[in-house]
Amino acid sequence: MQDLSQISSARQQRALWLSTFAFTTCFAVWMIFSIIGIQIKQQLGLNDTQFGLLIATPVLTGSLIRLFLGIWADQFGGRRVLLFVMLAAAAATWGLTWARTYPQFLLGALLVGIAGGSFSVGVAYVSKWFPASKQGTALGIFGAGNIGSAVTKLLAPMVMVAYGWMTVAKVWAVGLAVVGILFYLLSEDDPSLAERRRTGVKPIPFRQQMEPLRNVQVWRFSLYYFFVFGAFVALALWLPRYLIGAYGMDVATAGMFAAAYSIPASLFRVVGGWLSDKVGARKVMYWTFGMSVLCTFLLSYPNTTYTIHGIERDMTFNLAVGLVPFTVLVFVLGFFMSLGKAAVYKHIPAYYPQHVGAVGGVVGMIGGLGGFVLPIAFGAMNDLIGVWTSCFMLLFVLVSIALIWMHFAIRRMERRKFPQIDRETDLPEIIDAQASR
Repeated sequence: MQDLSQISSARQQRALWLSTFAFTTCFAVWMIFSIIGIQIKQQLGLNDTQFGLLIATPVLTGSLIRLFLGIWADQFGGRRVLLFVMLAAAAATWGLTWARTYPQFLLGALLVGIAGGSFSVGVAYVSKWFPASKQGTALGIFGAGNIGSAVTKLLAPMVMVAYGWMTVAKVWAVGLAVVGILFYLLSEDDPSLAERRRTGVKPIPFRQQMEPLRNVQVWRFSLYYFFVFGAFVALALWLPRYLIGAYGMDVATAGMFAAAYSIPASLFRVVGGWLSDKVGARKVMYWTFGMSVLCTFLLSYPNTTYTIHGIERDMTFNLAVGLVPFTVLVFVLGFFMSLGKAAVYKHIPAYYPQHVGAVGGVVGMIGGLGGFVLPIAFGAMNDLIGVWTSCFMLLFVLVSIALIWMHFAIRRMERRKFPQIDRETDLPEIIDAQASR
């Protein structure tokens, strides 16, 4: 393996920022149904469950293919695989303009979802350019490409209101194809692939790549990511619909307010990566889950009217989360989710440096599946329960389970393997990874 210290900083930064820009574009396309889906819902007369399935369908494809794309990126190089992903997704996005029926839109959404597979490709590609001490920060910067969701929410409503949803699909498709070609022309193969070509070493076989997936630990990381990323995607898709229904906004205003969630949930991932390098991913995950429990609990409270039967008259008052408190709480939730997304992926190169594509792929796949399952659940709960805040009730239960499992898993690890460590400062995940090598 090439010594990464011999690679110039300029080459590392070029690979990182080109990958981040490419991923941002992919994410903008992956989230396109959060905006155009609103107009399609009106056009087809869909209920909330059908709408939830439509906006979540791209997430299904983007999640399921992450494992295989991550492995292919390890075997054949992330540069080639990412170009393929971007061109295929661009063609699928343009193809949406030919859809007329609900099944046709679902099929188109499945194909557009290819764009979401870019994440595992980028993680495998970027991680090979940086040493372990800097991977948290580098992957945090790359993961900030989630801000593509905010780009779609801010720009797509204006284009859609002026020219219709078909124009949004065409513009986003052309943009993705152009960025994909530029990425390929301006980037270079990762050091690991270049070294294999020089020495003639064959890539790790598929079966060997899959071996780490037998570890329960991988699936525990996957649950964490199911919330910090899956719930982020779900809310990024659902919030415009939520704001229109719960607060009576128009689509353009709802898109702007939803961006107040998407932007911190994307940009601050850089901070999460830096903090994971500096203070440890364990502390970051505790901060993430603890604050998320608090925020989702407060957001879960439904608009309620109380009547007190007094001595002389009845007294009635209303208790609800207003628009300003809602925006603040969602901003805080997005901020801590962004820290958690980076912290989860800090562990993967530390534990599985030779299997980043496979392990990162399965963690990303499970996280992405959260983005598929949760919007459907949100829509179904709206139809069945009839309470707008039911989506946050579900997230409160989910993050509480993740926090409890993480806490007891870490304590069990400390008791069994590292009874002598300083539990306030050391990071069991990283210590365990170093000891196992």
